[in-house]
Amino acid sequence: MSKALHLYDIVRRPVITEKSHVMADENNQYVFEVEMRANKIQIKDAIERIFDVDVLKVSTLVMPAKRGQRGRVAYTRRAAWKKAIVTVAAGQEISLFNV
Repeated sequence: MSKALHLYDIVRRPVITEKSHVMADENNQYVFEVEMRANKIQIKDAIERIFDVDVLKVSTLVMPAKRGQRGRVAYTRRAAWKKAIVTVAAGQEISLFNV
């Protein structure tokens, strides 16, 4: 039996890059790093309840692990993580990204 995810366990952190700022300004889309086990319904519910906005769409993708190599030995520099792109209703915004 798996442990249930709490709202604040699902959303880990916002991904703040130049591209995410452009997406927020032009398309009302915000990017978050989320728990690997979370599905789109859980992500939508968490964003709506934490930030008090209406979520129209959630797209998810798994960013692969970054690997390195020293000689013949391969190793993982950064583990894989899940990214969620959340589309918010027109006229609403998440103030966390207005830095």
